[in-house]
Amino acid sequence: MSTTHAQIVEGRALADLEAEAIWVMRETAAAFARPVLLYSIGKDSTVLLHLARKAFHPGPIPFPVMHIDTGWKFREMIAFRDATAARLGLDLRIATNQRGRDEGVTPFTHGTQEYTRIMKTVALREGLDAGGFDVAIGGSRRDEEKSRAKERIFSLRESGHRWEPRKQRPEFWHTVNSSLVGGQTMRAFPISNWTELDVWRYVAAEELDVVPLYFSAPRPVVEREGVLVMVDDDRLPLAPGEVPEIREVRFRTLGCYPLTGGVTSPAYTVDELIAELQVNNMSERSGRLIDGEGSGSMERKKVEGYF
Repeated sequence: MSTTHAQIVEGRALADLEAEAIWVMRETAAAFARPVLLYSIGKDSTVLLHLARKAFHPGPIPFPVMHIDTGWKFREMIAFRDATAARLGLDLRIATNQRGRDEGVTPFTHGTQEYTRIMKTVALREGLDAGGFDVAIGGSRRDEEKSRAKERIFSLRESGHRWEPRKQRPEFWHTVNSSLVGGQTMRAFPISNWTELDVWRYVAAEELDVVPLYFSAPRPVVEREGVLVMVDDDRLPLAPGEVPEIREVRFRTLGCYPLTGGVTSPAYTVDELIAELQVNNMSERSGRLIDGEGSGSMERKKVEGYF
């Protein structure tokens, strides 16, 4: 089959995005003393990990990889994380808010927002502080959500990992102000300018493995207020009379399974997934229960130190 003009343009666009991301990776490694790459196990961090390997090939990735583990991730995510770390020989660091676990903090005992603050935001801050990391590399993209769109590629954090939008530094082409003072740290976002569709096209082009949860399959779910929640283990409390049913669902974004809604979809392959996205204008994060409770919810979390 001959290559179309659209495919050529698409390939050049991906090549440009890849080049920018690799530049960010190398700039980060050169400008900061102790970088760390945050690995959520999702599609964006899978792409990020691949870009880091490309950036420093044939050498290893020159910084650790950190995963924030709440204890409530999908089981397939954890299996994928461990297999990937072993296959690539990653310096994997797992950060957990052990005090929160010991005190029995769950998505059901404290509500989504407080649970997220304790088990994600606090765990992230503690993990970064424990490692003495001065820059954290993440897979956030500007098209994900309104507060994400305010981020710079190099995003300054004040003492305590606080994000203050009005204190962000201007970005002039490839000139980076990487100076840090008084407890400041930096967040670096190599794929800021990518879209969800770009990510999946890159996954297809590079033939990357991703967590199978992204593709439709028969899965046990319960429907709650219009959201399909997968019954991933026996910790999910069922309401009286609530019985899981098998539905063909997939997940556009991955996180803690009680807070992540699935979507019915005929996308069983990467190509089918890309075709679906080309006609679907629903927000990627519409199934993330932690993003609710008002339009400023994500921004409030980011001010507190959430990624």
